Amino acid sequence: MSRFVIREAQPDDAVRLLEIYSYYVSDTAVSFEYEVPTVEDFKERIIKISAQYPYIVCEKENMIMGYAYASAYGTRKAYSWTAMTSIYIDKDFRRQGVGAMLYKELEKRAEDQGIVNLLAGIAFCENEDKYLTHDSVNFHLKEGYEEVAHMKTVGKKFDRWYDLLWMQKKLGDPVAASVIQ
Repeated sequence: MSRFVIREAQPDDAVRLLEIYSYYVSDTAVSFEYEVPTVEDFKERIIKISAQYPYIVCEKENMIMGYAYASAYGTRKAYSWTAMTSIYIDKDFRRQGVGAMLYKELEKRAEDQGIVNLLAGIAFCENEDKYLTHDSVNFHLKEGYEEVAHMKTVGKKFDRWYDLLWMQKKLGDPVAASVIQ
């Protein structure tokens, strides 16, 4: 029986991660990027982010099915206990539990690092369209996130305006949180 393996992302994973991500850039409003990054740019993103935050992949039979990472919410020291999350699942492997497994592990690693709050910025439209569904919002709600802000018409892609929802999940007791290294 095959099983899922979650491990740290490596720069050499950039080609596969970019294959997954390129769909979200080219065919959806999930990402507000217009152009698919180069493999080298993506490698640099992995290196930079994973130097400070968890950046993980989920694979089955040596095939990466999705990835997730935390990143800085802000540059000021007071934000050190808050991180943003990003998650992308291969479009052909959604709804198989990959996202939930990735987030469970990402949250564990973030909490071990002293992160107290996770924030997810999610593209949103009241009425789903061919570029954006409510899947990401529903996923985050299922994973225990709650909506904390709704910013209207902040991203334009495919000649359409999209909102941005901020969702938050508390990981731990802020009073007990240790100092970030």
